[in-house]
Amino acid sequence: MITCEKLFELFDESNLLFFTGVPDSTFKGWTRFLADEHGNKLTNVIACNECEAVAIASGYHLATGKIGVVYMQNSGEGKAVNPLTSLCDPEVFSIPVMLMIGWRGEPGVKDEPQHRKMGKVMMPLLEALEVPYRILPDEPEKIAAAIKEMKDKAEKENTPVAIIVRKGVIGDYEAKVEEKESYSLTREEAIKIIAGKMDGSEVIVSTTGKASRELFEYRDMKKQAHKNDFYTLGSMGCSASIALGISLQSKRKVFIFDGDGAVLMQMGALATIGHYGQENVYHIIFDNSSYGSTGGQPTISPTVDFGRIAFACGYKSAQTVSTEPELLKALDMESKGPSILVIKVKKGSRSDLGRPTTSPVQSKEELMKFLTE
Repeated sequence: MITCEKLFELFDESNLLFFTGVPDSTFKGWTRFLADEHGNKLTNVIACNECEAVAIASGYHLATGKIGVVYMQNSGEGKAVNPLTSLCDPEVFSIPVMLMIGWRGEPGVKDEPQHRKMGKVMMPLLEALEVPYRILPDEPEKIAAAIKEMKDKAEKENTPVAIIVRKGVIGDYEAKVEEKESYSLTREEAIKIIAGKMDGSEVIVSTTGKASRELFEYRDMKKQAHKNDFYTLGSMGCSASIALGISLQSKRKVFIFDGDGAVLMQMGALATIGHYGQENVYHIIFDNSSYGSTGGQPTISPTVDFGRIAFACGYKSAQTVSTEPELLKALDMESKGPSILVIKVKKGSRSDLGRPTTSPVQSKEELMKFLTE
C-alpha cells in the first residue's frame, strides 16, 4: 500500500500535476487528497463526467504540452470511449493523457452486480482501443516505475495510456478541513417524508447509490412491496431518462429520486424532459454537494442552481427547500409536471445502511408487472 502523500510525490517527480475526473471508491482517499491540495502544488478539476474529463485534459495538453491525469471508475472507461477514439487517438489529434482507472468488479473479488461486466471487459476494452496500460503494483518503487513508464510512453508516442488501480493499493486519506453542516435534513429523512405522503399508485425511479438503498430499506421497514420502485444500479445520471421513458407510456405519477452528482453527470436529460413536457414527471434532487457512494468527495453543485436550469429547460415549476416544514409545504402544493424539487440535505448516511436484497432482474419484473396493472 502507498500513502496519498507518497503517491503525489511520485506524480510530482514525473511532472504530472494536473488532475481531472470523477471520484471512485477504489481510491477514495486519493480523490479526497486531490480536492484538499487543489491550488497548492497541483490542479484538480472535478468533472461532471469522464467524457468531459478527457476533453479537459486534452485542452490542458494543447495549452501546455504537458500530460493530464484523468481519474475514473472503470464504468467511466466506457463513457470515455468517444473522446479517446475521436479526439485523443493517434489517428486523429494524437493527444496524450494518462487514465487512472479504479478496478471495480475485479474477477474473483466480491462486488455489486453493476460492476461485474466492466470488471471483466475493462482491460480487453483498453486493448481494443490500443491504449497501453499497467496494473499499479503494491510497492512504492514499482509504482514509481509504472507511472514513469506510462508517462514516457504517452509523451513519446503522443497517445493515451492507463494505469489500473486495484482496491487497497492506495491508502485512505481524511480531509484536512471538515465543512460545517448547514442543513437539518438527512437524505434518508427526506425520502421517508416524501414516500410517506404517497398513496401507492406512483412509480419511483431512484438513482444509483445510497438513495436507492435508503428507499429500499424504507419499504422493508414499512413492510411495503418494492413493485413501485426501480432501484437504478450503475448507469449514473440515467435515472431521470429511465423515468421519462416510463412516463411517456404511463398515466401514473413518476417520481425521480436523484442526486446532485448524478444530475451533473447527465444534465442534458433536463432539456429532454422539459422539451417533452410530461405532466406526470416529478423530479426530486437530494443535493448534499458530495459523491456519497465513493467517499464523500465534493461535487460542484454549490455553484449550480438546478431550479433555474430546469426552468430554462422547460420544466413548469421549480422549488428549493432545506427544512422539513419547507419540504412538507412543497409536497402539499398541487402542480403539474415536469416539476423539480431540490432538497438541500446533509452529507453522509447511516453506517449500517444495507443493500437491496432483490436481484436487479426481479426488481425489473416486479415494476413491469405493476405498470401493466
